[in-house]
Amino acid sequence: MTTRSTRGFGWLAIVRLGCVQASIGAIVMLATSLLNRVMVVEYALAAAIPAGLVAWHYAVQLTRPLWGHGSDRGRKRTPWILGGMAALALGALMAVNATVLMAANPLVGAILAIAAFTLIGMGVGASGTSMLALLASGVAPERRAAAAATTWIMMVAGIVISAGVAGALLDPFSPQRLALVASGVAVAALVVSALAVRKLEPEVPFGFDTQPRGEVPGFPEALREILHENAARRFTVFIFVSMLAYSMQDLILEPFAGLVFGMTPGQSTQLAGIQHGGVLIGMICAGIGGSAFAGRLPVDLRFWIVAGCSGSALALAGLAAGALYGPGWPLTANVFVLGLCNGLFAVAAIGAMMGLAGAGRKTREGVRMGVWGAAQAIAFGLGGLAGALGVDIARRAQGQDGTAFQLIFAIEACLFVIAAGLALHATRRGRANTREVATV
Repeated sequence: MTTRSTRGFGWLAIVRLGCVQASIGAIVMLATSLLNRVMVVEYALAAAIPAGLVAWHYAVQLTRPLWGHGSDRGRKRTPWILGGMAALALGALMAVNATVLMAANPLVGAILAIAAFTLIGMGVGASGTSMLALLASGVAPERRAAAAATTWIMMVAGIVISAGVAGALLDPFSPQRLALVASGVAVAALVVSALAVRKLEPEVPFGFDTQPRGEVPGFPEALREILHENAARRFTVFIFVSMLAYSMQDLILEPFAGLVFGMTPGQSTQLAGIQHGGVLIGMICAGIGGSAFAGRLPVDLRFWIVAGCSGSALALAGLAAGALYGPGWPLTANVFVLGLCNGLFAVAAIGAMMGLAGAGRKTREGVRMGVWGAAQAIAFGLGGLAGALGVDIARRAQGQDGTAFQLIFAIEACLFVIAAGLALHATRRGRANTREVATV
């Protein structure tokens, strides 16, 4: 008879953890998207200020391995999830106050903003890493791709819903209304997270490990084990390169549509919406394909990762061609395909990450998810910055918008090709690997 200790989390528990992910997304949207617009538009601050703060919050997430290791040694991940959410919510509210204060006292406001985004980075790192570690340790192998798809789709949904509600409630804008809306989002996210994880974590760990790993090692020893393990090291490099390629178009796609194709702000925003729609469909496809057919067809998560990276490279090659072709190029279809392929590889990569997270000889899921989360955070911070700076430099050097964007899209395509090759090595079968490592 199958017991709870061997079958792992059911779908309701996975959805509950997805609610935590959605709550994280809602507060991050408040800090990195809404306040970005308020600083630049309503308070006429330089665009470099919110960009620098967002980059700083990514830099702070280099502490993810420490938070993950702490949750490993604490034996319980729920306190780390809730503590991280509390830090994230407090940081977001401090960021709101800092935004208002910068208009009157720039120096004090900037100091408060740096402290706020430090808390935001720490909160995302602690809550997000611990939540993913709990998911990785609690979901049966055959459900991991679908679990990853579910939580990421819910995160996107949390961003979309909170953005829509907050945007509607902010009109007409005032500092008091901004503070009320931000407080409402933060409190709602905290309540949802607390209810979602209440009595969810089991007293006894689930029985997926075939071999006991003993006591949790110290952080330096745990980090050394990961860095000396070929599969973990290769996967870290893959995560960095693929997410670097994934994030490079974030800040340049809409300017590309406006400068090369003459789209209005509304039209370019709709184009970004089409891309996100493609991402969601890709996530759903990878989640279903990677889990529902596991063990029935000769396909594993490696197929979805390589297919997504290769498809993304082809879609970016199409954008590079469209940069020279100009109006008349099927830009909408091209961008949708890019989003679809991005979604395919992203969810499959997260599913593979969860599978590899439990494959250490001594290290636990927390520190491993932390290492890969830190690699992802660095890649996101560098990718957005590199894409934007690369376009600016190329436009000045070449004097043509189309060729500048073509160069950056071509570089992204090459990075995705490299990522596809890395994925084959990072997930290949090997004698020293466990069966779980071999099949993700």
